[in-house]
Amino acid sequence: MARKRKPKEKSDEDQLVVRARPDDEPGQAVARSALRPTVQAAVTLKEYDKNFGDLKLNHLISALVEQTEASNEGDMKRAEAMLTTQAHTLDAIFNNLASRAIRAEYLSNLDTYLKLALRAQSQCRATWEALSAIKNPPVIGYVRQANIAHGPQQVNNGTLDDMPRSREYQNSQNKLMEQKDGEWLDTGTTGTAGQADPAMATLGEVDRAEDESRKG
Repeated sequence: MARKRKPKEKSDEDQLVVRARPDDEPGQAVARSALRPTVQAAVTLKEYDKNFGDLKLNHLISALVEQTEASNEGDMKRAEAMLTTQAHTLDAIFNNLASRAIRAEYLSNLDTYLKLALRAQSQCRATWEALSAIKNPPVIGYVRQANIAHGPQQVNNGTLDDMPRSREYQNSQNKLMEQKDGEWLDTGTTGTAGQADPAMATLGEVDRAEDESRKG
């Protein structure tokens, strides 16, 4: 007699599937999975979105992973569709609150409805701006300064203190021949004998005979 196969047990789709690594400590794989953006978003969607019945957690995670992979590859169609529909939804909220404000009996209610309506309008405008930035990303350009003139030119981008002083440089060369500022070296003065050549002693004054022919 042939035995009947037992039907496979259906896995609970609301139970989070955690894949552990060989070197993971107890609870480390669960913590890593709980921090995944797709898991966090799936838990939030399951709590908020009750319009489609009881959505399964793992199904939501799989769908979110698919969308994140598409956006990582540069496919922004879902993002553009989401922002477009959200902008229209915010516009509907604005019109609803603005209509309630005009029918309000009390000034406090009028003020509350108008504040909420204008807040929705501001969010709608920001949503359209975000969509425009995705469709038309700003171009970043680098402009380099160009100095154009006829003939030779000198461009000094520093301060006056950083500019070279040609006159001071020339004066410093002239001062190399001076002992002090304003006093020239006297080449006729006697110098001391050096230790390198002691045979050369300091010469005394030379007595020059007075030229008799120049007298009178």
